[in-house]
Amino acid sequence: MDSTGLLVQLLARGIQVHGVSFDYGQKHRLELERLQANLDYLRQHGFEIDWRLVDLSSLQGMLCSSLTDADREVPTGHYESDNMRETVVPNRNAIFASIAYAWALSLAQQHGAPVLLGLGVHSGDHAIYPDCRPEFYEKILAAFQSGNWDSHLVQLYLPWLNADKTAILRDAAQSIEQLGLDFDTIFRNTCTSYAPDGTGRSHGLTGSDVERILAFHSFGRPDPLTYLDPWEVCVERALKLQQQIQQQPGRID
Repeated sequence: MDSTGLLVQLLARGIQVHGVSFDYGQKHRLELERLQANLDYLRQHGFEIDWRLVDLSSLQGMLCSSLTDADREVPTGHYESDNMRETVVPNRNAIFASIAYAWALSLAQQHGAPVLLGLGVHSGDHAIYPDCRPEFYEKILAAFQSGNWDSHLVQLYLPWLNADKTAILRDAAQSIEQLGLDFDTIFRNTCTSYAPDGTGRSHGLTGSDVERILAFHSFGRPDPLTYLDPWEVCVERALKLQQQIQQQPGRID
C-alpha cells in the first residue's frame, strides 16, 4: 500500500520509475502477485515501469520472524501491541535499501544523472519497526555515502517518513485522479495483510490489517479489498483495538 502510493505519486510527477521488489522467503507471495496486476494495469494505460524482482528466498530458514518462519503464527492485534514485535524481520529494510541503493547508484553512473531512491516507509511503522525510523535512514545513508564513489548522485526520497497511512491515501487519490486511473483498482491490487487466506482475503486482525482499515476509515471510503467479515465489522473491531491502545496506562501520544 505504501510503495503503491509512492509509485503513483512519482508517475503523476512525470518521473521515470525503476522499481525493485524482494522475495525474502515471506510466507505468502500475494503482495508480489498483486503488484504484477498493478503493473499490468498501468501498462494498459501507457505507463511502462522497469521492474525487477530480487530473489532472496534462501533467507527463509535464516531469519527469526513470524513472517518467514512457518512454525510461528503471525500475531493479531494493534501495531503498537508488544506481540507485534513477532513480525519484525531482522535487518530487513537494511537489506532492501542496500540492494536498491546499489541499483540506484549504478543507474546514476550509467546515465550521468542524479537518481532519487524512493522508499515507502512511514510514521505508523515507527513504533514497532526500528528500521522505519528517521535516525535509521540518516545513519544508513551516511554509511552508503562513505562506502561508494559518486554517492552524491543518489538522494533518499522518503515522503511518508513523518506521515501516516491516511495521508498516503490522500496523496495517492490525488495522483491517481491526475493520472486518469481508478483508485479502487489500484488499491485492490495491493496486500497489506500478514496472513491472508488461500483466496487472498484478510481476516482484518493482524497489526498491518488494523492500520490499513483505520486509514481507509479515516479517509472516508471503504477499502476495495475483500475481507472475511463485512467492512463495517472490520472497522468497528479496529476502532476498539485502537481505543484499547490509547487507554493504556502511561501512554504518551
